[in-house]
Amino acid sequence: MSEIKDRPYHHGDLRRALIDTALDMLAADQNWAFTLREVARRTGVSHAAPYKHFRDREMLLRELARIGFVRLGESLTEAMSVDLPSTRAQFIAAAQACIGFACQNPGLYRLMFSSDADKTIDPPLHDAAMKTFGILLGLLEKGQRDGSFRPVAVSALAAAGWAQVHGLAMLAISNQLLEEKVGSAPVPAALDVLLDGMGCSD
Repeated sequence: MSEIKDRPYHHGDLRRALIDTALDMLAADQNWAFTLREVARRTGVSHAAPYKHFRDREMLLRELARIGFVRLGESLTEAMSVDLPSTRAQFIAAAQACIGFACQNPGLYRLMFSSDADKTIDPPLHDAAMKTFGILLGLLEKGQRDGSFRPVAVSALAAAGWAQVHGLAMLAISNQLLEEKVGSAPVPAALDVLLDGMGCSD
């Protein structure tokens, strides 16, 4: 495990302190092969202390994933809040923000879409994920209203858009977007092909 500074805990928000420590560990190692005992030690509390807020490691991991979806949603919203000339430009900005978020937070991004972030058993996590996905749906619906996107089922557009952007993000954080395979600017090129297929126009 990478060297991570312990967080001496002084009376305050224990839950927040545990989460912050776990996020630091996830960022340092880009995986979540840590235990609650290790999180407690690095936070500077007893081994039993985390159980006051998280009944097991999986509950903590799902909370980290929930935070990830909230932060991803904030990144998408910020990218789209800039004055852009078209829905196509907004889509590109949001897609690049998603890929950028993944590259800046590879461990967290992988966790968000892993089996350890089971949305079917965690309503807050499910709601956070769906709220972020709703940003994409809202943009696609807007594009259909202004004639930028094809008048097909929005779910089909969402599936195509999400698959492409998520796929690019996963390839990027795995260092698989190699120039000899996909050219020198694979993300803009792939997004242009996607958007042309979705019936966008500048």
